[in-house]
Amino acid sequence: MIIIRDTTDFYLEKDTVAAIGKFDGIHRGHEKILRKMREYKAKGLKLAIFTFAVHPSGLLGNEQKVITTREEKRRIFESFEVDYLIEFPFYEQTAAIPAATFIEDILISRMRVKALVCGPDLRFGHKGTGDVKLLKKYEQEGSFSVFVVEKELYKAEVISSSRIRRKILSGSMEEANAMLVVPFMFYGEVVHGRKLGRTIGIPTVNLLPKEEKLMPKSGVYYSRVRHLDIEYRSVTNIGIKPTVVKQNGIEKTVKGVETYIYNFDQEIYGDELLVFIHHFVRPEMNFKSLKELQTAMQRDIDTGLTWHAQHL
Repeated sequence: MIIIRDTTDFYLEKDTVAAIGKFDGIHRGHEKILRKMREYKAKGLKLAIFTFAVHPSGLLGNEQKVITTREEKRRIFESFEVDYLIEFPFYEQTAAIPAATFIEDILISRMRVKALVCGPDLRFGHKGTGDVKLLKKYEQEGSFSVFVVEKELYKAEVISSSRIRRKILSGSMEEANAMLVVPFMFYGEVVHGRKLGRTIGIPTVNLLPKEEKLMPKSGVYYSRVRHLDIEYRSVTNIGIKPTVVKQNGIEKTVKGVETYIYNFDQEIYGDELLVFIHHFVRPEMNFKSLKELQTAMQRDIDTGLTWHAQHL
């Protein structure tokens, strides 16, 4: 997969079938679009995704945490055999591109689009003035073909990133994951923690998610991790971790991801790790002693074995 990032000056070498969107929380509706695109790819077109390097809501004064970070999106798109991923810079000037200019300069000229697959409510261009009706006009003129994919439903309601976001924030991971193509995940580098787990015989691995990453409510979750393409059963705690983040020494609390991996004793500091979150177990708790912490963690591990055997 060729990634074109943070530039407006690019030209693709091959004719493409394309899709446009934020693709935050790549869900079953997005999957329908990607599967249709692969039909065009089988006919000789390259598969191209046009998305944004910065979540557009951040620029528009409605900053939201993202369900999938840029790195996580890349992994998912690569699994769908995407040929070109355009991570277009999003700032005031690019947000002001008129819809017709976007079609003519970016889609037709730069991306060499011969087919475009989209949902019925696609909006693009300055103030979202571009829509399916405008795309159909260009289709009638012979510029490219347009295929509109109907919305995907889950439990009789339309799947959307905002709906998934609400489920994640409430800890309803089964509901969120049923709508996502890949279970909600954290992807990052294993960092050093406080090593409390090692002192009580329950070693854990730690990730510090990016600031823009949406976090489920704090607590213990059953999870799975993937390390070097091997998956393991695990139990994950999502909770507050103190860390110094400012030069003046002021301490800021951030949420971290701490995971116990069953039958795993490797030193993996600095390695990349995927943690998939599956089931909320209990809220975060304060313990008066390390012994109480050890008892609670061991109970979570023991009950987790049963849950994993029944569900994953």
